[in-house]
Amino acid sequence: MSGDERIERARTLYEQAVFGGDASGLTRAERDLDAVEADTALARGRIVHARFLNERASAGSSPVEDPTELPLFQRATELYRALGDLRGEAEALFWIGCLYQVIRRDNDTAVPVLERSCELAAQVGDKQTQSEALRHLGIAAQMAGRLDEARKHLEESTRLRQEIGALPGVAANMVGLAYVAAAQDRRADALATLDEAYAIAEAQGALAIVRQIQEARTEI
Repeated sequence: MSGDERIERARTLYEQAVFGGDASGLTRAERDLDAVEADTALARGRIVHARFLNERASAGSSPVEDPTELPLFQRATELYRALGDLRGEAEALFWIGCLYQVIRRDNDTAVPVLERSCELAAQVGDKQTQSEALRHLGIAAQMAGRLDEARKHLEESTRLRQEIGALPGVAANMVGLAYVAAAQDRRADALATLDEAYAIAEAQGALAIVRQIQEARTEI
């Protein structure tokens, strides 16, 4: 059910209570509105995060964290959990973990949150969120020097992304896999992986990923 449909149903249930004397639907109306609020908080938090990434790419350094981002994801998590919406909770938890890893560079806090996100996403068959969590768990493992673990997570994330047709995400993961290969002294594999990633990213119009590939080629 869309947000507009939930809001309209809440309006109908309000009218039934006020004009018809039937207040039995008010709890349902509140749950509908909690779902709308959760979806809105999550969407707004993603926009804030995207602005951070764009500013970082433009400036070449990390901007100041927007203090509204984490509370938005935390509120979404709280509401989804109360609603029993495991899919929503998994996605909101992913974004909390992503914030701690990408913005605060705190993998000690990020990893348990990402692991819980991955677990919940797997339970409900949400391959998109599961692939995101696995990607960032792979990044955390790579940063800690656990290259085999990083490769495993990134390959599994890539498999899931291929299944759901998220091809720009596949190309992004291949950049990570190329760095892992280079760190394992498999430079030929790394360069071949970047060539494949470039073909995918260019075909998909994923210009940000193309730039990442070009940067990786200069570093590997």
